[in-house]
Amino acid sequence: MNIGEAAQAAGLPAKTIRYYEDIGLVKPLRDTNGYRAFQDHDVHKLTFLGRARALGFTIEDCRNLLALWEDTERASADVREIAKEHLNQIETKIADLESMRDTLSDLVRDCAGDDRPNCPILNSLGDVR
Repeated sequence: MNIGEAAQAAGLPAKTIRYYEDIGLVKPLRDTNGYRAFQDHDVHKLTFLGRARALGFTIEDCRNLLALWEDTERASADVREIAKEHLNQIETKIADLESMRDTLSDLVRDCAGDDRPNCPILNSLGDVR
């Protein structure tokens, strides 16, 4: 199948597929005319990569997960370790976002939002610690 068909089957833009090819995540065959010729296993890899990226895994994590997925002798502990580390990163980001939300909520609450020049939001941003 051509790249358009592979893109539709995998649910990814053709541009993303070209990028994945450029960085070596997928290596479709080439027809005699030079066009990409995607096989079912290529589409399966692309679908796998799309799902992994949707979960926020980095390209390097995807590369490692893909290698483990293709390795029938893999240890699930290796897969779990990658997923666990990613989960920890997500939890850290959530905590950071919650802290930012709380701080910004306090600043918005404390700002009168009137015609006066005094603004706790700007004061806080400009505060030298």
